[in-house]
Amino acid sequence: FQRFPAFLLFCVWLLMIRGIYGSRKLYIAYLGEKKYDDPTLVTASHHDMLTSVLGSKEEALASIAYSYKHGFSGFAAMLTEEQADNLADLPEVISVTPNKQHELLTTRSWDFLGLNYQPPNKLLQRSKYGEDVIIGMIDTGIWPESRSFSDHGYGPIPSRWKGVCQLGQAWGPTNCSRKIIGARYYAAGIEKADFKKNYMSARDMIGHGTHTASIAAGAVVDGVSVHGLATGVARGGAPRARLAVYKVIWNTGNSLQLASAGVLAALDDAIHDGVDILSLSIHADEDSFGALHAVQKGITIVYAGGNDGPRPQVIFNTAPWVITAAASKIDRSFPTTITLGNKQTLVVNSRNTISWLRSILHIGYDYCLHRKQER
Repeated sequence: FQRFPAFLLFCVWLLMIRGIYGSRKLYIAYLGEKKYDDPTLVTASHHDMLTSVLGSKEEALASIAYSYKHGFSGFAAMLTEEQADNLADLPEVISVTPNKQHELLTTRSWDFLGLNYQPPNKLLQRSKYGEDVIIGMIDTGIWPESRSFSDHGYGPIPSRWKGVCQLGQAWGPTNCSRKIIGARYYAAGIEKADFKKNYMSARDMIGHGTHTASIAAGAVVDGVSVHGLATGVARGGAPRARLAVYKVIWNTGNSLQLASAGVLAALDDAIHDGVDILSLSIHADEDSFGALHAVQKGITIVYAGGNDGPRPQVIFNTAPWVITAAASKIDRSFPTTITLGNKQTLVVNSRNTISWLRSILHIGYDYCLHRKQER
């Protein structure tokens, strides 16, 4: 009986500790239009606001992950649920939301759309093949050595460009060029254990960002194929455009980490850097205030429509201020001959020429034939 009050006190102590040092997670605070033109003053106001909630300047500086200070005002910070609620009660704050994780969403495509390169389409000619247009890619980074990103024949970087070439692991000054004119990466929230699974730089280890960048602005590369299939000229829709790379997606071993906080930081920096177009092949929030502010600054935002379907009403990224591009069928096929175990041959559409797969088909057919004979 005498031990019960002590146990009760211990429980109260645990609750107090949890209240003070409770489980923290990343929250995003949106404050609307920025009140200062000087970004350092915008960030200072974020620190002051966090200080009023957390109680000390040191804790405020330690908790903040990103300060959004160029295109809009806001920040991402590690907070407890109670601290997030207190922050949301401040009159200057429009919203406070938990950081969310999102999904990561050929040689013929542009000709199929009527944007022929040979002979050149009139639209391509009038636009000078996208010359000096700056396309920002918010994705998994880029592999700069790819021939799609050669800067051969390019002139000086446009003088309006204000971005940076952020150095990092396996990414030096020479990895930026007159084609890839800017590179940034956003690693806040990545566990240290996952550092070894990634290049801590704008270099792409996953491949998705390299692929999407080549679709948007890849230089002309002749004689491209996949194991002999789809041979042709690979190029982007705007092959003379410049590229700015914003890496926001990371490999965690079992999955890919794509966080709202990093996407917003990339959008904010892209507004400052001077991109003309932003491409995001990701499933993001449809009411993204970051994209809205970018459009207000004259930037065209293009989102992918997602990989679901063909059921109706499965398209993503349908905010009215962005362009949403969906995939469609194409006017080509990849005929491949398959020889079954009984020497019968079938001509089918395929995108796989790997010999081990053909071996599996042989084994599968022989097994099924053997079971049938047993019956």
